[in-house]
Amino acid sequence: MKKIFMIVFIVLFAFAIVIAGIGYSVSAPGYSGEPSGNFDGTKFLNGEGYEEKSSRELIKWLLTREPGKWTEKTEADVTFGKKPANRISDSSQVITYVNHSTFLIQSDGINIITDPVYSKRVSPFSFAGPKRMRPPGIKFEDLPELDYVLISHNHYDHLDINTLQRIKEIHDPVFITPLGVNLYLNRKGISKTIHLDWWQEHSVNDSVSISAVEAQHFSSRGMFDRDKTLWAGFVIESANGNIYFAGDTGYNKFFKRIGKDYAPVKTALIPIGAYIPRWFMGPVHVDPAQALQIHKDIGAGLSIGMHYGTFPLADDGEMDPINDFNAIVGNENFILMKEGEFRVVRNN
Repeated sequence: MKKIFMIVFIVLFAFAIVIAGIGYSVSAPGYSGEPSGNFDGTKFLNGEGYEEKSSRELIKWLLTREPGKWTEKTEADVTFGKKPANRISDSSQVITYVNHSTFLIQSDGINIITDPVYSKRVSPFSFAGPKRMRPPGIKFEDLPELDYVLISHNHYDHLDINTLQRIKEIHDPVFITPLGVNLYLNRKGISKTIHLDWWQEHSVNDSVSISAVEAQHFSSRGMFDRDKTLWAGFVIESANGNIYFAGDTGYNKFFKRIGKDYAPVKTALIPIGAYIPRWFMGPVHVDPAQALQIHKDIGAGLSIGMHYGTFPLADDGEMDPINDFNAIVGNENFILMKEGEFRVVRNN
């Protein structure tokens, strides 16, 4: 009996070592700097009112999941959007929805892409993890020359390193990240990076700037890098109208500050999915009702939904965000777009 116990112990210990080794190998390097309002010298912090979920609560969710229905679509099932223009040089904004949180933003003669994800899974592994359920709406080879890439945080459904390396090789743009996320990109051969803290600004040229703004979320790619890098939204400011990209976020009072500090927000890109169950997802993912409230808080002229319909990340099914959103949106100028669809927002 003692021999059996020792064998079981050794097997379990070896398994734990392997898991820890994998967890360490995929963890991202962390930011180092002086403590600040959102950094305690070791990890980043959300604002007042945030309640972090524990490992115990994570296990509870994983053991009691009731995932909704998804239907996988292949390239044969969809129609790709038409190839975008090379540049938009007039006073309009052209916003193209690629998928999930990926938008091509074209304005002021500048091309910007947000959280680009073209991989088939959002995971450290090619054989496991959340699987793509529909193709991107714009073919990768149809993307125009890219000048800037905005990365909201380091989760796999927002920082897809394979896609970023492809973009770097073909377009060689500047990558703008929250604090510390740049270190992982640098490790992976992407050197043209700029990192920003909340409320910091990067000047693109005399008429365009990009600022990082507060979001309520968390960061990690492995077992040993929880909250070691920052998460953020972004505001693109220009004479053609300000554009707000929310990234991934829960709801809090800072949205009113964004609306005040960057008024008027002409176009906003706001998440609506991965919100069920609320007891677990609520602190880090807004639901459609909260997304609508963000639209109102920031005073957006037009808002476009994102972060739904591509990857099954929570228990909401493919159609849940759409159905819940349509039930409450009313006459608000907040829309959902199909992958590959674009919207021209004119400067009236």
